[in-house]
Amino acid sequence: MTKLASASVLATALEWFDFLIYSTASALVFGHLFFPSLEGALGTIASFGTLAVGFIARPLGGIVAGILGDRFGRKGPLVASMVIMGVSTTAIGLLPGYDTIGIWAPILLITARLVQGLGVGAQWGGAALLLTEHSPVARRGFYGSLVQLGAVAGIIIGNAFFLGILLFVDETAFAAWGWRVPFLSGILLVAVGVFVQLRIEETPVFKSMQAKAAAKSTASNMPKVPILQAIRIYWKEILQAAGAFFVVNGTFYILISGMLSYGTANVGLSQTTMILVVCIAVATQIVTIPFFGARSDRRGRRRIFLTGTVLMGVWAFPFFWLVDTGNPVLVTLALIVALTFHSMMYGPQAALFAEMSPADVRYFGASLGYQIASVLAGGLAPMIMLSLIEATGTSASVAGYIIAMAVITFISVFTIKERFQADLHETSADVEQRTEREQASHASS
Repeated sequence: MTKLASASVLATALEWFDFLIYSTASALVFGHLFFPSLEGALGTIASFGTLAVGFIARPLGGIVAGILGDRFGRKGPLVASMVIMGVSTTAIGLLPGYDTIGIWAPILLITARLVQGLGVGAQWGGAALLLTEHSPVARRGFYGSLVQLGAVAGIIIGNAFFLGILLFVDETAFAAWGWRVPFLSGILLVAVGVFVQLRIEETPVFKSMQAKAAAKSTASNMPKVPILQAIRIYWKEILQAAGAFFVVNGTFYILISGMLSYGTANVGLSQTTMILVVCIAVATQIVTIPFFGARSDRRGRRRIFLTGTVLMGVWAFPFFWLVDTGNPVLVTLALIVALTFHSMMYGPQAALFAEMSPADVRYFGASLGYQIASVLAGGLAPMIMLSLIEATGTSASVAGYIIAMAVITFISVFTIKERFQADLHETSADVEQRTEREQASHASS
């Protein structure tokens, strides 16, 4: 588990580093570099629009990876996602700006971002199942939370990278070449993918499915549940997963990306200060995410998740009251509290999603639900945030937006059936047989 957890955290950290440095660059430099004809906030909004494009591609990546992962194993799609992400991130670092190649600059940027979206859409389900399906039942929440920890580590590394560059080069050099350095490091992810392919074993749950298939048939292929059938049978679980992730994903991008632009343009703090503040606040999740993941191993997933949802909604207005003071200490405090409530949901999430679906549709169901929310919530959140502020002139509108997302998440999680420490080896056929036995027993009694 130590080797597996280390490899999973490293792979996830690098993958999310690649995906999330785009959000930082969108807030700081992409507006005037790729959309120079749009002034001020309009250029930043257009830049965040290209950020959203990556999220649009994520469900497709999740669907393809889910089908392959349930059919051929969890590891292959995960490795492929690393290679795709590494290559596309490096390509962004090499792109010339609008002044050099004109309209082709934003077109190629959007294309590379779409490919990034496919890669990260395939990644989460594979990484989450690689850990949760390997982990001891009593520690599933803790090990599953390490996947989320990798995403946080990617943010910290990415923002620290940008912060270090801003400290050593002036704004002109940063706009010319400094922002490219983090993107060029994306090639490291390809090397990690090769390591995972060679050194990490397939999950026991998938091996169990293979053994069941071999016992029932001479065919070497895994039995499969057709996509439309999986959606027809498990549509409720897919929508519940999407709704559960709504406020988690939406507030995350407001806090780590939207705040970079809001803090500099509306509150008056410097870019360096805002990046440092975000880094400090996100760093606290290194402790809080595994803490709440482990806590869910003792108290169940839903209770902790629902508590975090309510607290996030309640904190929405006080959060902006503190941020709008422009005091860096109070801004940091506001972010730390918000991200702690975020960890209450994000920590138990991998285990919660893994326990919602049978083994033969788990990769597909978890990935699709996760990535649907990433489009409707996370990908649009920074753009919606800035648009609301432009339209209303007040941060109160964004607080209301956060509360609305919290309501969606609360209803979704409240309707999820708690399957705390469920047997992850159960397939759709096993669930159907168990349900028939329970119905027969109930009828006879």
